[in-house]
Amino acid sequence: MEDQIILVDKPAGISSFGIVAKIRRELKEEFGHKIKVGHTGTLDPFATGLLILLSGKMTKKSNEFLKLDKIYEAEMKLGFISTTGDPEGEVTEYSSQKIKPTKAEIESCINSFIGEIDQTVPKFSAIKINGERAYKLARSGADFKTPTRKITIFRIEILDYSYPTLKIRCHVSSGTYIRTLAEDIGKKLGTGAYLTALRRTKIGDYHIEDAKQIML
Repeated sequence: MEDQIILVDKPAGISSFGIVAKIRRELKEEFGHKIKVGHTGTLDPFATGLLILLSGKMTKKSNEFLKLDKIYEAEMKLGFISTTGDPEGEVTEYSSQKIKPTKAEIESCINSFIGEIDQTVPKFSAIKINGERAYKLARSGADFKTPTRKITIFRIEILDYSYPTLKIRCHVSSGTYIRTLAEDIGKKLGTGAYLTALRRTKIGDYHIEDAKQIML
């Protein structure tokens, strides 16, 4: 079938657009002609996990998938910050004063983010500012502001905590930036934080267990 919903388990080190190009090539080889392929929401190159791609006539339904809730497993490092909020940026120590929060303090902190909250879109993101991608403006050193959006955090649970590493699982609405959530948690704890790893495991009713493995 040329019109498909394609679930892919994206590995680290490749962009979502790179995955789209790879699937497009595979479908062209299979069917003998060019087939349209699009994504329904990207993952950063360092992140792994579920991508939903659409091919052929299914690409017209992309907006339906963009609105779906998502579940992520995220690892963050406390005590440090990154210029991009993730391992691709310049990492520096947050403060010379070491604050090591207890698990109970972290639970109290993350619970304060549950519900509808305002979240500022990170500067290193793909949104457009006056027709230009924000991450391109950020890399050029431009001075600009990104918008604030209403998002919903349905649930956050601690998977593991051993200072400075905190691992969480979060169920969030579409439009949520986990990098920003990690940074905001770090600010509230007084430790600073940045995302070291991110894996998307579910989008709506689509599970990572059903996704296709990609060989780079």
